[in-house]
Amino acid sequence: MAFRTLPLPWLPCLCAVAAVVLLVSPAASPRALAAAAADPAKGFTAVSLSESNFVLQKPYDLPSDARYRFRGGVRQLWVLPSDKPHTPQSNTKPRTEIRMTGYDYSSGVWQFEGYGYVPSGTTGVSIMQVFGGGESATTLMLHVYDGELRYYSQRVVEGNIYDRWFRLNVVHDVDASRLTVFVDGVKRLRVPGRGGDSHYFKFGVYTQHDASSCMESRWKNIRILRK
Repeated sequence: MAFRTLPLPWLPCLCAVAAVVLLVSPAASPRALAAAAADPAKGFTAVSLSESNFVLQKPYDLPSDARYRFRGGVRQLWVLPSDKPHTPQSNTKPRTEIRMTGYDYSSGVWQFEGYGYVPSGTTGVSIMQVFGGGESATTLMLHVYDGELRYYSQRVVEGNIYDRWFRLNVVHDVDASRLTVFVDGVKRLRVPGRGGDSHYFKFGVYTQHDASSCMESRWKNIRILRK
């Protein structure tokens, strides 16, 4: 049984200290084996992405490296509830998010895929969203509250989300007005869309209610796919 220790530069948030040591088991769990057999991306085609497609939104008065790091293929984003919004004109809560550009869509079937990691202690935050709705700004948001991944602050999508890498796939069938969420290849949520004429994907940390003193998520292997 092997232990891997994350270097201290990976721990900008005090809430992440409890996640310094990760236990790596050589034996795959039944859930992991089942997830490996499922592929939500089957039948989709990945679009071409460059760094120009990843646009950072962060507190407007801070430099990028005060809330964002990209090294070793991993994007690390964190924010404090006392931070400024992403523009001086905004009345929204603090965020450090990546806004995917170049592939805004209004029809068809689109998919976001990424591997996410949420350190223990992070709560009251959105970590992924499908932007664009009819009466609301978004058509889907995935929040983290006390170790649970939730559809907004309502239905639990996945429990025990802390301190592990998970594969997240979000499929948006615009014409059918339907969204499907997979975690580690397992379908965990299907909900109707919320209208809207244009959509795009975002990920990172965006403050919600009852937020922790520091909110952080990490992401790697981001893809956008379509049919």
